[in-house]
Amino acid sequence: MSFKSLLSSTYADHAPTPFTHRHLGPVGSEQQAMLATLGLDSLDALASEVVPPAIRRGDPMKIPPALDEEAALRELRNIASQNQIRRCHLGQGYFPSVMPGVILRNILENPGWYTQYTPYQAEIAQGRLEGLLNFQTLITELTGLPFANASLLDEATACGEALGLAHAHSREKRKTALVDANLHPQNIQVLRTRAGALGISLKVTDVDEAPVPPDVCAVFIQSPDTRGQIRPGIATLAARAHAAGALLVCAVDPLAQCLLKTPGELGADIAVGSTQRFGLPMGFGGPHAGFMAVTDPLKRRLPGRIVGASVDCKGRPAYRLALQTREQHIRRDKATSNICTAQVLPALLAAMYAIYHGPNGLQTIARRVSRLTHLLHHALRTAGLRVVEGPAFDTLCVHMDPEALATLQERAEAARINLRYFEDDAVGISLDETTLPFHILELLDLFGIGDTPERGPENPDPLADHLRTGDFLPQSVFRSYHSEHEMLRYLHRLQGRDLSLAHSMIPLGSCTMKLNATAEMIPVTWPEFGSIHPAAPADQTRGYARLCKDLEHWLGEVTAFPVCSLQPNAGSQGEFAGLLAIREYHLSRGDAQRTLCLIPASAHGTNPASAVMAGFEVMAVKCDENGNVDLPDLAAKAEAHADRLGALMITYPSTHGVFEEGVKDLCETVHRFGGQVYMDGANMNAQVGLTAPGLIGADVCHLNLHKTFCIPHGGGGPGMGPICAAEHLRPFMPTDPFAEPERPLAISATAFGSAAILVIPWMYIRMCGADGLIEATATALLNANYMAKRLENVYPVLYRGRNGRVAHEFILDLRDLTRQAGLVIDDIAKRLMDYGFHAPTMSFPVPGTLMIEPTESETRAELDRFCEAMIAIRAEIQAVLDGKIPAGDSPLHHAPHTADDLAGDWTRAYSRETAAFPLPYVRERKFWPFVGRIDNTYGDRNLVCTCEWNPKV
Repeated sequence: MSFKSLLSSTYADHAPTPFTHRHLGPVGSEQQAMLATLGLDSLDALASEVVPPAIRRGDPMKIPPALDEEAALRELRNIASQNQIRRCHLGQGYFPSVMPGVILRNILENPGWYTQYTPYQAEIAQGRLEGLLNFQTLITELTGLPFANASLLDEATACGEALGLAHAHSREKRKTALVDANLHPQNIQVLRTRAGALGISLKVTDVDEAPVPPDVCAVFIQSPDTRGQIRPGIATLAARAHAAGALLVCAVDPLAQCLLKTPGELGADIAVGSTQRFGLPMGFGGPHAGFMAVTDPLKRRLPGRIVGASVDCKGRPAYRLALQTREQHIRRDKATSNICTAQVLPALLAAMYAIYHGPNGLQTIARRVSRLTHLLHHALRTAGLRVVEGPAFDTLCVHMDPEALATLQERAEAARINLRYFEDDAVGISLDETTLPFHILELLDLFGIGDTPERGPENPDPLADHLRTGDFLPQSVFRSYHSEHEMLRYLHRLQGRDLSLAHSMIPLGSCTMKLNATAEMIPVTWPEFGSIHPAAPADQTRGYARLCKDLEHWLGEVTAFPVCSLQPNAGSQGEFAGLLAIREYHLSRGDAQRTLCLIPASAHGTNPASAVMAGFEVMAVKCDENGNVDLPDLAAKAEAHADRLGALMITYPSTHGVFEEGVKDLCETVHRFGGQVYMDGANMNAQVGLTAPGLIGADVCHLNLHKTFCIPHGGGGPGMGPICAAEHLRPFMPTDPFAEPERPLAISATAFGSAAILVIPWMYIRMCGADGLIEATATALLNANYMAKRLENVYPVLYRGRNGRVAHEFILDLRDLTRQAGLVIDDIAKRLMDYGFHAPTMSFPVPGTLMIEPTESETRAELDRFCEAMIAIRAEIQAVLDGKIPAGDSPLHHAPHTADDLAGDWTRAYSRETAAFPLPYVRERKFWPFVGRIDNTYGDRNLVCTCEWNPKV
């Protein structure tokens, strides 16, 4: 053997541990032992028993072979190097910013924060709920409006949500919206898309000059606008809009609002924006926390999540999600929005940025930006350049003749500086937190100005007439944590109140809380990805182009579809984009009447909410006694409404946790009567490599990259919801929000959504390869079936598929048990906290049940611990049934138990040890809930959604 061959064989014989051995829980002998429990000898045998043969995949996915972690990072580093970091003055809602190191290290790079789930179980989520209440308080202070939500997806989709709110507020009678032409272009494009789906006429105009007729539901303005001007006369415009019965929506900049009069003070009804420049990198478009604040009469129409204050069972202050009855998972097609969760992690980062700097620090940054802008304006104007006059905060617009503009562009390119060029021979210059004095001199040099003015401007502050007065951020949280030690301790106090994957498995059905590997997360903070503006020229973003091209190809292979768009920045937006593609397809064929969407009764509430947003009418399809879609009912409704059938939405495997045998027949039926099939990708973790939406017969699907492909949930966002589709839907994919196509279909603010986190699924797929992805799917099936087997003699498993197997999740039926014992399903969910676990999905899709999804990343030991907890809880229920302890004084009824509970007087019918340490393993890994059971009703009756609140019980 040659020396080179010997080198290669030696390395191959002692190769680094494959990533799948890190990602998967059970491997080797442990995996075999679990298979033996099921009477099987291989993962393939299990897959053959679970997945119907009619849809089983035969061809391999064309995905490169797996790389180990270090090799994948090296390859991605080479891709990242193809992005060019330039000095950025592009503006348009995106700015360079500085994330303080204490926040970067202790939140963004900390799995104790980024692996949390949406705070449905509030007692073990008090840290991030307090953080989100801080965010809401920040937004109300910036906007001068009393109610804000806990974040939206970006500024452009916040504009779209504001349009939907205004339309709903008019009881859908007003069908026109006026939009000022100087909104950021991406905001206008998303508004065009939303208006088209809702049947609203969008008129882009100079709203100061245009009349406000009685059919207008909303008037949209931006201040500062896309050319940098702070709008005069907002109060006058608000009065005109209100006189006509319309709402005024104002898109604002959070840093500018640290100095300027608030939109609430000036008469706006709704304020929207993005907190990107509060420490978040540009990231080629995201993720960033959009926001919305509203007046009091509109609070119950706010889209998205709202955090509110309440009390626990002892009357102690506590936080939880408020006003949930208006959300899609309850109101379905009557919901205020289809948004499920939004951008919790970016919202927390922005809130902590504001807390760390405090009001004085924020206003210092804002004044620095404003005054540097004023000095630049003075120098340009003194040199004879035609600078647009009027008050500006951070952006100037300079008109030039074509020859001078061409020279400027050449100089800027040579100096590696990005400026914004308008179509009317104007150039935009935006300053930011990172702008230094020498940057101003460099900019002047680009314009050929070597000699700076001899003296400063005569008007020292052009914003004087626009400045806010009174206290800014007076709440104590914004005035307490300005030293790094204090900030560090505050962050760790909050983190310690939240259960995350760093503590234990989170077995939420339909949520796929799998490992977010460190190797996948490392590139998120690389500047080569973070420092890129979404409007940067294509020759500066070749790394992102390669990253996105790889992912589009790989996701196409996974789904067996030829078309992919990465633009939707949430699963809800993926649903909207896919349904919109179907609607546009019908319109292109002259089938405008095809507006009926059939949706199984078991579907997640986001499905009907998305269908309505896309212009469909919803009709429910029954499920049979086995939890499957009732095929005769589907066929009857499809045939009866064949002339207007537009779409069917299905989730596969179903929300009942089984692979339905008749899924191909279902698709064929819909196609036969002229409809299209949309597949919800929520349960894609059970499909990858074993079957595919394109093979099953769907026309389009969305993928939750924050589930199947390892983007962490971040406590409720960010996520990504790209869509994959059949060839005939290619013309109807999302369009670039920075372009102006003839018929815009922009879904989010930028072409690739939250592009910065696409590195995570890229790393996951690259480290798994096709074989690893298949093994991950099969292991997810193994873990679910193993748990179902362990628990089947203790709790009934409600639904099973072929061969008595479940898919990647399963439902335990506790209805009879709880009814007989005088308990409720919440008692079991809260008691699991005492055992150190987050509850499974509760009462969905069947009330009174628990849906469990273990994912492929949990070891047998962790699965066994959870099963032991559930078995122990069953014994506690039996004690109630046997009359050994009253239901109202059982550990189930009083759960969860806090340290304060144990330290106080104890008169309960069970011991302190039973309360806090019900099984031996709990002592080694005890997680203490910070508050007792929360009174949700009190919180909604006494709605408080900002800081500094003391309950009166």
